[in-house]
Amino acid sequence: MLTLYMIKNCDTCRKALKALDSRGIPFNTHDLREDGLSAALLEHILHRVPLVNVLNKRSKTWRDLPQADKDRLDSNAARQLIMRYPTLLKRPLLENADEIRVGYREGDYDDLKG
Repeated sequence: MLTLYMIKNCDTCRKALKALDSRGIPFNTHDLREDGLSAALLEHILHRVPLVNVLNKRSKTWRDLPQADKDRLDSNAARQLIMRYPTLLKRPLLENADEIRVGYREGDYDDLKG
């Protein structure tokens, strides 16, 4: 079963949902705002995807961070920031048995079967 880690009001997440639905692919959702982000879930994601690939430095959340937080960004500080602000994760994150795919662009899910 696929799991889509997302935020409901994110346009890219809505496109990913629509792509999965249109292909009749069964999946679970985990809303990072509503369902939360535990330390265990974050480590599970980071075990499969490098931190540099999931930290969303283009987000409003990142832009709104104090410069001091950005300046002292090592892997531990990044984990703490993501735990405090789950919207710092790039999204959607689509997990299947073998991988976690980061982000969504048209055609990204074409290889998935329903």
